[in-house]
Amino acid sequence: MISNEKGLSSVKIIFICIGSDIQSIGFRKMASLARSIHPHVEVGYIVIANPYAHINVFQKSGEVKFELLENDLEKISAHLAKAYMVCFSSMTMYAKLTKEIITKIRSVNEKTFIVWGGIHPIVHPEDAIRSADAICVGEGESAFKEFLLSFRNGNDYTGTRNFWFNIKGKVIKNNFLSLHNGEDMNNFPLPLYAEDELVYERNKGFMPLDFSKYISYNSLTYNTIWSIGCPYKCIYCSNSKFIENDGNYRKVRYPSVDYVISEIKSVLKKHAHLSTIVFHDDSFMAIPINQLREFAKKWKNEIGLPFCVLGIIPSFVERDKIELLIWAGMYRVRMGIQSGSNRILKFYKRPNKPGLIERAAASINEFADYMVPPGYDIIVDCPIETREDVIDTLDMLYRLPRPYILNIFALRVIPNTVLSNELSKLGVSHPGIESNDFTYITPTLANVMVHLLAVLRPPKKMYEFLLKYIKVSTKEQLKYPLTLHTLRLVILIKVLIFRMRFMDFPGLPGKMNFLVWKLGIVRFWQVKILKRSSRILVKLDSR
Repeated sequence: MISNEKGLSSVKIIFICIGSDIQSIGFRKMASLARSIHPHVEVGYIVIANPYAHINVFQKSGEVKFELLENDLEKISAHLAKAYMVCFSSMTMYAKLTKEIITKIRSVNEKTFIVWGGIHPIVHPEDAIRSADAICVGEGESAFKEFLLSFRNGNDYTGTRNFWFNIKGKVIKNNFLSLHNGEDMNNFPLPLYAEDELVYERNKGFMPLDFSKYISYNSLTYNTIWSIGCPYKCIYCSNSKFIENDGNYRKVRYPSVDYVISEIKSVLKKHAHLSTIVFHDDSFMAIPINQLREFAKKWKNEIGLPFCVLGIIPSFVERDKIELLIWAGMYRVRMGIQSGSNRILKFYKRPNKPGLIERAAASINEFADYMVPPGYDIIVDCPIETREDVIDTLDMLYRLPRPYILNIFALRVIPNTVLSNELSKLGVSHPGIESNDFTYITPTLANVMVHLLAVLRPPKKMYEFLLKYIKVSTKEQLKYPLTLHTLRLVILIKVLIFRMRFMDFPGLPGKMNFLVWKLGIVRFWQVKILKRSSRILVKLDSR
């Protein structure tokens, strides 16, 4: 299909996101843009089990599945097949399910035009284009607008940059557009939120995503991103593919402070109960301090809510930035460490100067009285690790200032990334992120010790005794699944205790959290109790 009949302004387009929740930050930006162009855009979510949800700690590692029953697949495809165009967004872990749904749609209505965006088509376009009529392989806002206007007006759309097209089996690959700059981002519509959306309920079909469901999925939290781009080029991350496409992706880009403030104000008008804002930027601390200073002042004066920053990389941790953001309301951070081994970090192509991680952790720990203990990401089960690499990681965790929280992930390979290619060169086979067991952590003694160190620092003699029996995950050894599972439960309890201090209740039902807010307890605690506990930062009020 190269050109279309004219007069398509009234046809139905469905935007559908397949994922583990309804956060879908990038998808919401694209859906909002689509509705600003086309008057008939339906927006829906297909929510599969979240492998990292706190409630899943009660399941064995790796038990979470990403599948739908045949009955659900038929209901979904029957609904989507009614549209003239269906635009999917999904990550690689949901690529298999996305392809199953596309196949079902085509069996009902072969004329439905399928567009696939999101991370998977960018990372593995050769796979995605086999199932779709069009895929977006770069930043979508400008490209999709150009494509949709051409498509709707009956013009030739197959030259749209940032897109590949499958025309009766012939693939057309177009070049990339330049990346958006801050001024471009200022002109994008605000992300779609609580505006006539649908969510699929198993055995029922697509249902309105009403206030009650927002509470159930998101509780008292709003999730967003201010900046995009990452200075790091870690080979296990999908960002490495983005950077391969355009090296400028390593530059951190962001809209104005006023843009992000207006976004938060707009969602608060719809949902006044929102009590925590979570920023998922890859490298929030890489934003220059002048912009952060403007953000802090306007946030404190115009928003006044606690917020979390879940994207911090050690190279950009600065004491002044942390202090400034805590003054503005930051109460929780998450930083990627990944490994304590210089050899493994070098293999991951992750910058690490001697002492960098320890210095960053010490800077964060200096403000331990004003935050939830920091969360540190650690990757285990790397197939090229030596025993020395594993011990280096354990030693680093033993030395880090406490308290802290560990987010422990088993290494899984995203196809078509640098990691995938490097392991192939080494002749190493390792599970991919699309496998059903991608959350499975091998219950070795080494991994048990990683979890133990997330709970406490054992006596030195005991620690050194246990180190004698450490083996890499690829070696035959005794397994300790019950011990590992018990430690996961203890870690969850610690997280709950730490975060309850800030009226943050991970894992509890959203409606229960809403009741706490409705009774005024959340606001009272944030305004009266936490404010008193942060008097040491009052000096910043005069700056």
